[in-house]
Amino acid sequence: MHSEWRDVPLAVCGNPELRHGVVLAKNEIAKKFGVKTGDVIWQAKQKAPGLVLVPPHFDVYMKYSKQMFALYNDYTDMVEPFGADECWLDVTASQKLFGDGVSIADAIRERVKKESGLTCSVGVSFNKVFAKLGSDLKKPDATTVIDRNNFKRRIWGLSADQLFMVGRRTYDRLKQLNIFTIGDLAAADADMLKSNFGVNGLKMKANALGDDNEPVREAVKSRDVKSIGHGMTAVRDIDTLDDARDLICYLSEKVGARMRKAGVRGSLVSVGMRDSALFSIVRQKHISMPTYSSTVIAEHALDVFKENWNGDPMRTITVAMSKLEDVDEPRQLSFFDDTRRNDKLEKLDETLDMLTKKYGSVVHRASLVGRDFIYDKTDDEDFLPFQR
Repeated sequence: MHSEWRDVPLAVCGNPELRHGVVLAKNEIAKKFGVKTGDVIWQAKQKAPGLVLVPPHFDVYMKYSKQMFALYNDYTDMVEPFGADECWLDVTASQKLFGDGVSIADAIRERVKKESGLTCSVGVSFNKVFAKLGSDLKKPDATTVIDRNNFKRRIWGLSADQLFMVGRRTYDRLKQLNIFTIGDLAAADADMLKSNFGVNGLKMKANALGDDNEPVREAVKSRDVKSIGHGMTAVRDIDTLDDARDLICYLSEKVGARMRKAGVRGSLVSVGMRDSALFSIVRQKHISMPTYSSTVIAEHALDVFKENWNGDPMRTITVAMSKLEDVDEPRQLSFFDDTRRNDKLEKLDETLDMLTKKYGSVVHRASLVGRDFIYDKTDDEDFLPFQR
């Protein structure tokens, strides 16, 4: 324990050499100076003179994360992790046992404090977006209720960047459209939002109106999905589609190589996106034919990215394949060219694998040569606080 840090601004920061040199967590004193999660170190120091910086202890972090996750499962099996220190819980079916949502939230806060010595803030609402917002409104130890009767009064006056999916770059663009608050976003013209932000504009408006209806995933399903993936926190922000395409191709090559090594094909591609404010989303797309072709994986992953990218700079992109099956499983053949193309691309990858095994990494995509935001990495370098 470091009692000398109790009354000073303090921030936990990652490794600056691997683009992890940002604030991962901060105490309340640093927060009052304006230090935010996702600030780069020099920004945080400017905001809080005398800021104490400490490195993360991932092993301790994950120990408490697993302990808290187990605690949440005592109240419901509908638990969906959001990073390592946040979860959504659907307690609809648990109320006969434990009381209403507020009672369960308060019980969880007390147990967390008693069993770990930590504090937590809980948002209670009728959808995931407002529950997340509520958990951020009062810290470090509070329960905030946002219900169907009070949400307009409670949150429509808040700055729009406090809403889930509205990052810094998006908020700058919204302000140019005279949209400053969550209420402004709720009242904004849908066609105008779509023309400026694509489908994400409509999602933001729906979130502001309380129309988010995405369900909380069951805990077992969240943890036990078998998949093969690869992610990277880039050396600099990914802020163009060309950069995103190249990184996705790189990641897809890693994923495809692992799948071929494991002797599996997959038919569900997932793309994880984390922006400079450390907000994350994961989106998925089914592939009509199971594959381990790096090219096919990259094509579908890029489609997912383009459909869901709101234009904000991305720090981290992850590509994963799930719904895996053994390569010896019989496959439904097709009369169309996609079968023949997929088979040709898989054979090409197999040939490249043999060359790599014999001569090392001698074949590279031309588009990746000289790319300054990609570094070759091992699995051990994945950013642990955001794995589950």
